[in-house]
Amino acid sequence: MGNDGMREVTITRTVNAPLDKVWKAWTDQETVRRWWGPRGVTNPTCEWNAAPDGKIEIVMLAGKELGPAAGQKWPMRGTFREVTPQRRLVIAGEAIDDVKNVLIQNVITVDFESDGDKVRMTVHVVVTNADPKAEQMLQGMGAGFNQQTDKLVELLEKKE
Repeated sequence: MGNDGMREVTITRTVNAPLDKVWKAWTDQETVRRWWGPRGVTNPTCEWNAAPDGKIEIVMLAGKELGPAAGQKWPMRGTFREVTPQRRLVIAGEAIDDVKNVLIQNVITVDFESDGDKVRMTVHVVVTNADPKAEQMLQGMGAGFNQQTDKLVELLEKKE
């Protein structure tokens, strides 16, 4: 696997929601299923065990709004390296192809900082290794993580 230098994305959002709700959105499998992935993606497979050494297995499915990509499946898997309740999550993740070849390895760190009824959430993604075939995925990584974070904020701020 080649590696042409580190690639990073950092996203910070302030969410108008209490910390326990924001934390649950990151640690409850059924909630994660609702927002994980860029716009236009659903998650027919979503295993998310937010515990130390807990496993992740997600298959994102591109919807018709993604045009030529519609119907494509984008699997990923990972392991929780750190789970500090309502403070930090660290995930070692891998984007894989449909025969489980690793395309991208990354570390996702999410920090939560409560400020009254708002939470400052910082998502930091570092690509640690990438296959040359993953170049297009890498180019879209920033946009994808921003869309994903926007979907999460919208879900958290929706009046229920």
